[in-house]
Amino acid sequence: MVIGYETEDPLFESGFKWISIKLAAVITFIFVLQLIYPPLTDMFSEIPSRIFFEPWRIITHIFLHSTTNITHIFYNMFGLVLFGAILEKIVGWRRFLTIFFIAGIVASIGSIVVSFLQGTQNIPSIGASGAIFGVIGALAVLRPRMIVYVLYFPMPMIAAAFFWALIDIIGLFNPFDYINNSAHLFGMFFGIV
Repeated sequence: MVIGYETEDPLFESGFKWISIKLAAVITFIFVLQLIYPPLTDMFSEIPSRIFFEPWRIITHIFLHSTTNITHIFYNMFGLVLFGAILEKIVGWRRFLTIFFIAGIVASIGSIVVSFLQGTQNIPSIGASGAIFGVIGALAVLRPRMIVYVLYFPMPMIAAAFFWALIDIIGLFNPFDYINNSAHLFGMFFGIV
C-alpha cells in the first residue's frame, strides 16, 4: 500500500525492488560512457577468440550496446523493463537477477561455441539480449497464457517466445547479420529450463 493510495497491485508492495528498472538505468549509463569513451566497447565486449585469456568478457558484454544503432539499446531496455518487471514480480528480485545473469552467461558460452563452429570467433558481441531472452523463456514457462503483443498482434507468451525463437533459428543461417542469434536461443533455453 502506498500512503494515500490503496491498491491490490503487488508491484506496490514493499518487497518489490524495481531491480529490472535499476538494471536498465545502469546499462543506459554505461551506454552513455561508451559514447563518451568508445574504447570501452572494445575493452569489454565478448570476443570469443580472447575469452580464455580475458574471461570477464563473458559478463561485461551484457552491459554494452551498439553506439551506431540506437535501436539495439532501445529494444533491449524496453524488453528488460517490461518483461523483467513482470518476472521480478513473480519470482522476486534475487531470483530475477539470478535468472538474468546466468542466462546471460549461458548465452555467452553457447554463442562462443557456435562462433568457433562457424569460424566467426573474431567478431565481437555485445548486448543484454541473451539475458533478456532468458527472462522471456522463464516467463513462457511461468506465465504461458499471459497475452503480449508482437508486431501489434496479441498472442500468449508461449507463442511469442516460440515466434522469437523461430526468427533466431532462421537467423542462424546468416552468421554475418550482426545479430547473435545463438546467444538469444541459449539464453531462452536457460530461461525455459
